[in-house]
Amino acid sequence: MGQIIGQFCINVTDLERSIAFWQDVCGIPLRSRTQIPTALEAVLQADEGGSRIQLAQQLEKPGPIDMGTAMWKLYLNTDDCFALYERCLGAGCESVQAPARLDRWPVTVAFIKDFDGYLIELIEYHEGTPAGVPDPGSTNRK
Repeated sequence: MGQIIGQFCINVTDLERSIAFWQDVCGIPLRSRTQIPTALEAVLQADEGGSRIQLAQQLEKPGPIDMGTAMWKLYLNTDDCFALYERCLGAGCESVQAPARLDRWPVTVAFIKDFDGYLIELIEYHEGTPAGVPDPGSTNRK
């Protein structure tokens, strides 16, 4: 019996703004939308595969997202960390750390916070992605 992580679901305060960020800025296509009595939901996933991200706007809990201490960060693999970082800043995201090539690993990383305060690590692998990690540079983008 094999297992994979299918998707993560995060709460957002404005579903349309979050879809625009993940789809238009980060390039992750919208796959589906759902409305249930308590929430508006959207699922996004890259053509190359990888886990899906589900965005949920809770209809009965307005106000900012309580980040608590359970979640640290989301990772977003990219084939161009510098360009994606600039697109995120241009969309109004907060810079936490500008892109930097790390000495310890063959990667360039940057950190941003999205509109709801989620910390997102943008990561570009320079010597191929590790086994099992989808490579965003392996296929042509539409």
